[in-house]
Amino acid sequence: MLEAVYGAFAIDWHTTGRERNESLTGEALHLAEVLTQVLPDDPEAYGLAALIDLCTARAPARTDSAGNYIPLARQDRGRWDAELVARGHAHLRRAYSFATLGRYQLEAAIQAAEGAGADPVVLLDAHRALHRFAPTLGSATSLAAATARVHGPAAGLTILDAEIGDRRFQPAWAVRAHLCVLLGRSGRAYAAYTKAIDLSHDAAERRFLMQARDALGRR
Repeated sequence: MLEAVYGAFAIDWHTTGRERNESLTGEALHLAEVLTQVLPDDPEAYGLAALIDLCTARAPARTDSAGNYIPLARQDRGRWDAELVARGHAHLRRAYSFATLGRYQLEAAIQAAEGAGADPVVLLDAHRALHRFAPTLGSATSLAAATARVHGPAAGLTILDAEIGDRRFQPAWAVRAHLCVLLGRSGRAYAAYTKAIDLSHDAAERRFLMQARDALGRR
């Protein structure tokens, strides 16, 4: 049940912001809260609610007034939904009170730490723990990005090569492109951006990636 709610949230994540109450994301937000009441003794129910609250809180800042995509590092945190952030933290504290670790609690903890601007080394340890606990393409991609922040882009690419390779996973290609840019590998970066663009279904994200790809030709 938790996985189904999380899946609904992930599928419709790109149609957030003003539309969230009419989207699968909005429904997932509601259902996650309901599950904390239906399953009051399940720490992962609180972990999932915390994760969805913290991610959804950032929806208003994910695009600017012109509809351009804004990465997390550049977002205006004053536009985050403070009520959702506080509720997410409360759910996370409740989940921790059970002293039983789970995937959604780990993911929520990472989101909370990212939002608080935690030390990259601390974040890397959290991503390693998540990938050991529940390895997925998403956790591998996040681990690669976190590794690159601490140990450099080449280390991040090594993880992408080992864990994902050439599979059709859009976030991995976007991260690969960025890391190739940092390494000065313009040709590989261009190809990776093209793949990420082809796999993206979100107009704002596609524009962002196309602008990054086009910038390679102006360097």
